[in-house]
Amino acid sequence: MNVGQIPAKWSRQTPAREAVVDATIGRRITFAELDFGVRKLANALLGLGLDKGDRVGILSMNSIEYLTLYFACGRAGLIAQPMNWRLSPPELKNIIDNGEPRVFITQGKYVEAAAEVSKMVDCVEHWLQYGDGGDGSYERLVEVASDEEPPNSGGIGDEDPLLILYTGGTTGESKGALHSHKSVGAMMLGQTVAERIIPSDVYLLTGQMFHIPVVLALNYLAHGCPLVLMNFDAELALELIQKERISSFLGVTTMLNWMMAVPSFDNYDISSLRNIQYGGGPMPSRVIKEAMDKFPCTLIQGYGQTEAASMTFLSQEDHIRAINDDHHPERLKSCGRESFITSVRVVDDDGVDVPTDGETPGQIIVKSEANMLCYFRNPALTAETIRDGWMWTGDVATIDSERYVFIVDRAKDMIISGGENIYSVQVEEAIARHEAVLESAVIGVPDDEWGESVKAYVVLKPGAIATEEEIIETAKMSLASYQKPRTVEFVEALPKASTGKILKRVLRDPQWVGTGREV
Repeated sequence: MNVGQIPAKWSRQTPAREAVVDATIGRRITFAELDFGVRKLANALLGLGLDKGDRVGILSMNSIEYLTLYFACGRAGLIAQPMNWRLSPPELKNIIDNGEPRVFITQGKYVEAAAEVSKMVDCVEHWLQYGDGGDGSYERLVEVASDEEPPNSGGIGDEDPLLILYTGGTTGESKGALHSHKSVGAMMLGQTVAERIIPSDVYLLTGQMFHIPVVLALNYLAHGCPLVLMNFDAELALELIQKERISSFLGVTTMLNWMMAVPSFDNYDISSLRNIQYGGGPMPSRVIKEAMDKFPCTLIQGYGQTEAASMTFLSQEDHIRAINDDHHPERLKSCGRESFITSVRVVDDDGVDVPTDGETPGQIIVKSEANMLCYFRNPALTAETIRDGWMWTGDVATIDSERYVFIVDRAKDMIISGGENIYSVQVEEAIARHEAVLESAVIGVPDDEWGESVKAYVVLKPGAIATEEEIIETAKMSLASYQKPRTVEFVEALPKASTGKILKRVLRDPQWVGTGREV
């Protein structure tokens, strides 16, 4: 398949149907208009002298132009290299050095950052700007380009690279996962089966297009479903669900917590919702129950990584049975079972499958057509990560007799205190039982007696009050004594990657400076 051809298909079938609503600026376009823009941008990029496989960098928040770029790169045989607008210029430089894009497209609000980066790199031949605050170079280039089908589009697809997605850097420096048309198509298939997409769906893109959420956006458009773009705000999300009759969206735990914490939540008409997928990390059981009570739709959990989305799903029925029938309620702590397109194993360090007893930890490895081709220009790390077709995720988990997978931690996030392994996910689940807690992050900090002790960073719900002692006592109710937090620090927010995953290294690293130990 050629992902870039998706707008062309629906332009032929339903040209006048609304394709994209950009809620950030109030712009709406049809499938015919989207395909027209894709053809012109593809030809404009090729007219700059780009060849098949060349990279096109972009620094932007969600926009129609951003979406058009993905399709145009697919149509023209180019590789989209999206970048996180939250990164500093030196961090952007590192990503540019990795991908060496010949063209760099910048949304107007980021022209200063791009200008600073431009002084640090010499691989970029064309710097383009669009939108408010831009110099109009993008618009002028596209305006004069042909709207004919790009001459090379017919030979593009399948194993040809389509995009490079950079990891959130939860455990270290970002890495570029190179995906093909085929791997993106496999991710889309896995999502289609799990989410049960129907033609009448209207999808709200709550995540940013510089990461995996863009695949969800592409997938709903592939089904001819309208796509609503936003930059997440809890109240705005509720407004858009009501106004645009949204049926589905992806909400990481933090997003759902924020939405449910909106004081006027009950005043919004969200009856159009059919399904919510959550991911980006485990959701405490208490929050799941609250979400199922407050949102008029099913929930499904998806587990994946930048390197391979759509690994496992905890189905809609799993949620309903656990809540309504008290059938295996412990599975709410699971990320479900392997998806339609993926084989999943949990293995020890030697690659031997651990017992399916739900207790013995090992590392998750996956085999799937959705797996990345490689880490871009990093063959050593690729060889370490992909072995005999299996991708080693770095996530520690157990697996039960029915092959439900329970993630207990990132390998680097495990805390060892007095020789005992403590999994931060379990501690965070226990802390979440306190009704004042919005979210938490648990790390290991230096301890002269035990090696490490447990510290919790806690964000409280708006207007809520809790003490350190209350948090610890709540956690003790469901943990062994050695697992409970020794200290609790209340913070206004937790550092997060673009995926919504909490950046524990940002919390942990300062605690270990000068100790002579790396974690």
